[in-house]
Amino acid sequence: MDMGSAKSFRTRARQPAAGGELRLLTLVELEEPSVLAAWERLVARAAEPNPFFEPWYLLPSLRQWGEGVRVKAWLHDGRLAGLMPVARPARYYGHPLTHASVWLHANAFCGVPLVAAGLEETFWEALLAHFDRRAARALFLHLPQMPAEGPVVAALTRVLARSGRMHYVAAQEARAMLTGETSAAAYLEASMSAKKRKELRRQHTRLAEEGSLTFERLEGRDGVAEWTAEFLALEAAGWKGEAGSALASAPDTRALFEAALAGAAAAGRLERLALRLDGRAIAMLANFITAPGAYSYKTAFDEAYARFSPGMLLQLENLALLEREGIAWADSCAVEGHPMIERLWRDARRMVSLNIAIGGPARRTAFRLLKAYETRPRCQQ
Repeated sequence: MDMGSAKSFRTRARQPAAGGELRLLTLVELEEPSVLAAWERLVARAAEPNPFFEPWYLLPSLRQWGEGVRVKAWLHDGRLAGLMPVARPARYYGHPLTHASVWLHANAFCGVPLVAAGLEETFWEALLAHFDRRAARALFLHLPQMPAEGPVVAALTRVLARSGRMHYVAAQEARAMLTGETSAAAYLEASMSAKKRKELRRQHTRLAEEGSLTFERLEGRDGVAEWTAEFLALEAAGWKGEAGSALASAPDTRALFEAALAGAAAAGRLERLALRLDGRAIAMLANFITAPGAYSYKTAFDEAYARFSPGMLLQLENLALLEREGIAWADSCAVEGHPMIERLWRDARRMVSLNIAIGGPARRTAFRLLKAYETRPRCQQ
């Protein structure tokens, strides 16, 4: 759907913007065939991949938790060239501050919008101009979980510098990342000491003595539903199940996981890894393959075999991402300081959450006070 044929793009609101047109889409509108086709084309030419904003992930997310969320679609020269979901929360980290924000939920790990390559700066100029005109009750714009070194944030930085618009980093983290033009074996040798590698080989040998130990790597749609059910059961049998935080602990997270893996497989985005003992999975991992990157989405292991480190043994197999054609990096999606993955993945991906001033003079004054408060020097204990 080039937007000459975009008359079927029904919208609740249309706001003209410099450099293009912004349209506000509901879930029903996003599911229209013409919109989905344009969305898929945007994914293919996006400057930076974000699986969490692709149709197969964002649509089931919106069905579960998207009440009040609207998706901003940016059209440039009649084509869909930018897309991001936006909410307007009434609270900001516990404070009663209404703001506009890129919408993420607890199982979405990247907030970078989908933007057509080459149009990043024009997109940000249009978006910020839109929020200046249509701030409504929002005090500022919040952009969570943005890859600090990516091309989309680089373009935003240039736009902010040219305009002198106030902004600041509200939060940041560095999570484990896999990158490098090397083999899996060479990467492992550089990441771990000979002693640690020897210990892992010993654990693999001891685990193999427990039964028939096999490794599987799967793509495609065959057996996805059964694999997904097996993963959910494996995760729920461990500490996450006891704590009530496993995906299967709540109907909404179970439904999202099932729909996301089925959708990713249908889109050719899913890679499934499993370590099996006598045919039963004792460690499992789901990767989203989104060239030129990959996202290591979810992993689980059987805690009864913790002494053999099955999760780490599976991650050794996952190093093959380094050798996969078209993949230059992988994001662990793990919290900073994760005790297992950071022993192996030695690079870091810096993720920042940005606050940006919008609106007129009164809002800019209030934003200046917020910035001064959040960036004040903290006492060292």
